[in-house]
Amino acid sequence: MSLDTPNEVQVVETGTLPRWVTVLFVVAFALVAYLLYAGYAERQAMHKSEDDAAQKAQATAAELDKTNSRIADLKGQLDVMSQKLGLTEDELARARGLAQSVRTEQQKSDQQFRQQLGAVQADTTTKFGQISTQLSGTQTDLNSTKADLEATKGAMSSMKGDLGVQSGLIARNHDEVDELRRLGERDIFEFTLSRTAKAPEKVGPIQVLLKKTDTKKYKYTVNVVADDKNIEKKDKTVGEPIQFYVRGARAPYEIVVFDVTKDSAKGYLSAPKSATAAPPAATPPGN
Repeated sequence: MSLDTPNEVQVVETGTLPRWVTVLFVVAFALVAYLLYAGYAERQAMHKSEDDAAQKAQATAAELDKTNSRIADLKGQLDVMSQKLGLTEDELARARGLAQSVRTEQQKSDQQFRQQLGAVQADTTTKFGQISTQLSGTQTDLNSTKADLEATKGAMSSMKGDLGVQSGLIARNHDEVDELRRLGERDIFEFTLSRTAKAPEKVGPIQVLLKKTDTKKYKYTVNVVADDKNIEKKDKTVGEPIQFYVRGARAPYEIVVFDVTKDSAKGYLSAPKSATAAPPAATPPGN
């Protein structure tokens, strides 16, 4: 049966590298730069916290020295006053004991402060190490993502369809169909056609009738119903993109079958995002 083509000239562009791969690489590199900057900023904040703590410790030590000096002055004044007032030895001993108690308490406070300062410094060091570990883990994840992108690119290839137009990436199983759908470059409609169906089955904006399968030669024949036209695609090979044009779409629609059995065919329809064709009316096969 003859193939209907649009009146306008079709322009085909062949790209050696899919645009989505470049975009994902740019996003990955931008994420690395952002994480490195965030890590640097947090390290700077940690260093500032340590400097602030050291300054506070120095200020506290200076205050302690001043306090100890005042205590010594008070002790001297106490001795002078005791002589002037004629205090007894017992009273002087009690005063000295009180002064010693004050010094002991002050030493305990000094020790507690040093312990707290050491705990703060240790906690700061631990957090700094955790940040470094997180950055290393992020770098590992980004490297893994890049490896996955390369693996996806290698697993799915591009080839010319039966109209001679270069197709996009070709999926060969259900998982790769999901990958195409996540890329979002075209609308993807997965299907399972039954050879026992009496009428065309709806697949996205078109309808498809499975007429024949050949499991030994991995071939099949379908009728595609679109724009009130019935197009027969005869003896097509599994994995081969079969292409056809729909009114309002500048790029061809593509059907790829990746598995055939005696009574069914599994695959997907890939439609351009800019397509504006209305859903077709069913036409009996052979008309």
